[in-house]
Amino acid sequence: MAKLIYSMITSLDGYAEAAEGDLGTGADDQEVHTFIGDIFRPVGTYLYGRRMYETMVFWETAHEGPDVPAHIQQYARDWQAAEKIVYSTTLESVSSAKTRIERAFDPDAVRRLKAEADHDLTVDGPNLAAQAIAAGLVDEYHLFITTSVVGGGKRFFPDDVRLDLELVEQRAFDSGLIYARYRTR
Repeated sequence: MAKLIYSMITSLDGYAEAAEGDLGTGADDQEVHTFIGDIFRPVGTYLYGRRMYETMVFWETAHEGPDVPAHIQQYARDWQAAEKIVYSTTLESVSSAKTRIERAFDPDAVRRLKAEADHDLTVDGPNLAAQAIAAGLVDEYHLFITTSVVGGGKRFFPDDVRLDLELVEQRAFDSGLIYARYRTR
């Protein structure tokens, strides 16, 4: 059975999206990007909301530019190789291969995906992840914590949820970014 992983870059004060501006520094260097690529290379399916898909579809063509670094080319190839499911009531079509639209998040369908998958899945974006967390579907949480406090926005963890997690891996990068991987108990 595959795991469902929720992973996002988050501010030091726990926001996956800042109310204003970005989440700060620490996640945009080659060391971090290579690490992220290595961790998610085995992922077989990405579950996205519309907004996260519109951000990530960049990887469909990211490898085509001139002088693209090897770590960016590799991440693009890995992303392109994976299946993508976009949960949206408004998106009319997709612009990437191996991608389909679902109009509603169905926890039972995701349970079946996990049971049948040979490779792990990720759920990306705080709104969609909140639904998966509420349904008890998330097996691991991968936080990439920046050095910034942003004071507001969309939280990494949804309100009104209690989780008992076990820290299974951590790493600090030269940029100040901290990676923490937790597993549900």
